[in-house]
Amino acid sequence: MAALSSRTKIIALFCAFAAGALVLVAGATMLMPSRPAGTASLVGGPFQLVDQDAKPVSESALKGHPTLVFFGFTHCPDVCPTALFEISEIFRSLGPDADKARAVFITVDPERDTPEVMKSYISSFAPQLRGYTGTPAQVETVKKAYRVFSRKVPLDGGDYTMDHTAVIYLMDKDGSFIAPFNTKRAPAEAAAELKRYL
Repeated sequence: MAALSSRTKIIALFCAFAAGALVLVAGATMLMPSRPAGTASLVGGPFQLVDQDAKPVSESALKGHPTLVFFGFTHCPDVCPTALFEISEIFRSLGPDADKARAVFITVDPERDTPEVMKSYISSFAPQLRGYTGTPAQVETVKKAYRVFSRKVPLDGGDYTMDHTAVIYLMDKDGSFIAPFNTKRAPAEAAAELKRYL
């Protein structure tokens, strides 16, 4: 009987502890700042840049169409042209719906990537692709908004390359981040996913 009473006390103490822990977690959750309705994450935000025609653009340019956003630089030897080629193939697979979506290439190397350089570079890819650049300070602002890392890497002879985040961001018609977009698949499959947001 004493053993049963002891076991009952242990179970009661465990239940009390579990109930207390549940209250603590619930209280902590209530104190956490809430995320605005409809936001998937803290990616994206206000920016002021210029496009490949040297016309001012802001985050409002991402509204009205689902948009694929990629950060890179025109002197990139492989990752950037590969990503932009894959994006172009997706737009080709969209067929007549291609103009209902957009793609934006934002430089992480504003010292070299002037509007003129961006215009020449993106001319090799889908016509829906826009190129954005700006002052170093403006580019830093948009990088922070999208949680993008980049750094200059010196090369022999005084030249340099850039290490950078290589994520393609899918933004909805409101300019809000949905998720990273996977281009490493058949273009028709990626196009079918993008169509869901048209």
